[in-house]
Amino acid sequence: MPKTVLVFAPHPDDAEYYAGGTLAKFAREGERVVIVVVTDGRCGSFAADSETLCALREAEARRGAAALGAEAPLFLGYADYTLDTLPAGQLRERFIRLIRQYRPDVVVAQDASAPGEVHPDHRAVAMAASDALAAATLPLVHPEHLAEGLQTHFVAEKYFYAEGGLGANMVVDISETLQQKLTALAEHKTQMEFLVEDVLRQARQFNLDVKSMIGGQPDDPAGLVAWAMQTQAAEVGRRFNVVYGEAFRYTRFHPFIEMLLAGRE
Repeated sequence: MPKTVLVFAPHPDDAEYYAGGTLAKFAREGERVVIVVVTDGRCGSFAADSETLCALREAEARRGAAALGAEAPLFLGYADYTLDTLPAGQLRERFIRLIRQYRPDVVVAQDASAPGEVHPDHRAVAMAASDALAAATLPLVHPEHLAEGLQTHFVAEKYFYAEGGLGANMVVDISETLQQKLTALAEHKTQMEFLVEDVLRQARQFNLDVKSMIGGQPDDPAGLVAWAMQTQAAEVGRRFNVVYGEAFRYTRFHPFIEMLLAGRE
């Protein structure tokens, strides 16, 4: 049976940005990839108004997921930059419900243990995903789910990503799917424009000529982001003897079970 890969992405582009090559590889291998987009990305622009941006980013997310070979995304619809203001446990409950509904073999999410994450939505999704993975196996946590026919579920494989690959113990070889990742990222046109403009604004404060320094094209946001992603993937790959890689903190079972499995091997 094909595996089910469930991805908890804080914003419409995060799945592609942090794990696009890995998700494309799963899809190529025949696995089912389901991306949960938690927020609407309404704050990620220096130009568009929020309502226009929400519609654009949802359409871009659909095209990005399709480029990876994933199913149409699930949109939870929370407003950007509000996850830290939700009632305690609300996001965790929604993630537990999704884990019990989809019964994934693999979950991909932000790493709650990685330091230095500056975005509150990323921190909120990371913590809710970590807590949900631990609680989805417990029948007395949200027993109303069981009354609805949703059974408890243990996720065997967890791929946690972090900015800069902090805490990584596994690298996935994405040499054959890097271009697919870049194609999917390019579908997120509004976010690529926003990311590049943010960097260029900072560069201008220090009179840095980005174009001459890196040979990129600041007027081509997708191209500049592709250059950055390829450079990053190559650096990760060099550390682990592959051409291009994506880094994760990978976990499976309780440490005691891992010890027993290691002894058996």
